[in-house]
Amino acid sequence: MAHLFLVKDIAFQAGLSTATVDRVLNGRPGVRRQTEMRVKAAIAELEKQQAGAMGSGRVLAIDIVMETPQRFSDAVRAAFEAEMATFLPGVFRCRFHFAEVMKPTELVQLLDRIRLRGTHGIVLKAPDVAEVAAAVARADAAGIPVVTLVTDLPNSARIAYAGADNRAAGETAAYLIGEFLGSDGSKVLVTLSSGRFRGEEEREIGFRRVIRARYPDIGITEISEGHGTDAATGTLTAAALAADPAINAVYSIGGGNRAVLAAFDAAKRPVRVFVAHDLDADNRALLGARRIGFVLHHDLRTDARSAFRAIMSRATALPRAVSPSLSTVEIVTPYNMPEGD
Repeated sequence: MAHLFLVKDIAFQAGLSTATVDRVLNGRPGVRRQTEMRVKAAIAELEKQQAGAMGSGRVLAIDIVMETPQRFSDAVRAAFEAEMATFLPGVFRCRFHFAEVMKPTELVQLLDRIRLRGTHGIVLKAPDVAEVAAAVARADAAGIPVVTLVTDLPNSARIAYAGADNRAAGETAAYLIGEFLGSDGSKVLVTLSSGRFRGEEEREIGFRRVIRARYPDIGITEISEGHGTDAATGTLTAAALAADPAINAVYSIGGGNRAVLAAFDAAKRPVRVFVAHDLDADNRALLGARRIGFVLHHDLRTDARSAFRAIMSRATALPRAVSPSLSTVEIVTPYNMPEGD
């Protein structure tokens, strides 16, 4: 397996031991196919980063850890890779750790492994639970800055939050749905991936507040713990529709929108208005096909830039830490949808 990189650099990028990488590179037996693919992917990632890093500035290696559906992690990866090039001659090397579902113990173990291996910073999308906050505290005590992404851990030792104002986003969704439905006694299905995420909780709080204050005739039914995956979210949606014939609108906080719509189709139920979050590939297609009406979007590249700057301010010991500003929530329709990256 031809390459131009040190074994330790490949191991760092792949999240493997140097001994395992050495076995893969030298074609020794006893290596799983999945491990071999991780090494190949790490080399490809290093080659891509090197191609864009023509300057001679300092290299900062950071780890991006997310529990999130793949459609969103794909969008985050693209945003971070695009923003890396804007920091030349300084170079960020990103190592991605994505999983659609992780137990808190698995997430904590991953954070602790990263801390012990060494990194210049961690960008984290994780549930707001005590054991994760404790792992963030251990990283901070070791001199590793942690920036939360999209969903915050406000009671942790993280140095900054990069993302949108989630409560304002929920309030915006309530306004769109309320103005559309009026006072005819409609009911909105609110879908969360999990109640453990602070960002989703903030969206729901904002949504409920405005509906209660301005549109009291609109009812709300909530489903949660589908983790944004199609199978689980579709099952939860189908059960909610079977239990309540009044549901005719959707505020999708947690994703799985194809499955939500499929459940409505299977039940032969109309969706009067559908508000979703994030311009991932699924939502672009659904918006273009007029299956959903509005997408509340914020620029992930802005979030990536904020995270990079916060980590850089700690790594370079600037006298004043960078405080990222919240990214702007945009209302996207089929008529103002920006081109994909």
